[in-house]
Amino acid sequence: MDRDLYSGLVRLHILYHASKEPIYGLGIIEELARHGYRLSPGTLYPILHGLEQKGYLRSREVRAGRRGRREYQATARGRKALVEATDRVRELFGELVGDMAPPKSSTRREAK
Repeated sequence: MDRDLYSGLVRLHILYHASKEPIYGLGIIEELARHGYRLSPGTLYPILHGLEQKGYLRSREVRAGRRGRREYQATARGRKALVEATDRVRELFGELVGDMAPPKSSTRREAK
């Protein structure tokens, strides 16, 4: 997988989940793995910190037993950016799928 090509999709995926509920490092690594993205903590945490620095996420330390973990949630700015990005992804997806579909005229000829 080309990391440069998919890095924006990973960020959108993170924002999506962080807009639904608080996320944490290991949990989002596992979620992304279910979608075919293999990220190490050394790759994920700089992404999370970058999204936080840009104002898309906010984090807080949460105690979990004897240990703490950092949870991330989408901010209003992050949710707005996600809505805007979703519109652009839909448009791009429509173009990609439309360009991959066979022309209707050739489909009709084959069906005869």
